[in-house]
Amino acid sequence: MDLKNRTTEDLLKLAGEKREALHAFRFAMTGSKKKNVKEGKYLRKEIARILTAINNNTAQ
Repeated sequence: MDLKNRTTEDLLKLAGEKREALHAFRFAMTGSKKKNVKEGKYLRKEIARILTAINNNTAQ
C-alpha cells in the first residue's frame, strides 16, 4: 500500500475504515469467532502507518 501518494482526505477515510475493522475484530474475538488472532496487531500497525503518513503530509 503506497500511502505517500494519497491525499489527506483519502488517508483519513482509510484510517476510519481500518478503525471500524479493528472494532469488528475485537467483537469477533470476544465471541471466539475469529481464527486469525494476529489480525488485530496488523490493523493497529496499519492505523499507525496511516496516521504517520497524514502527519508527514501536513508537515510539508
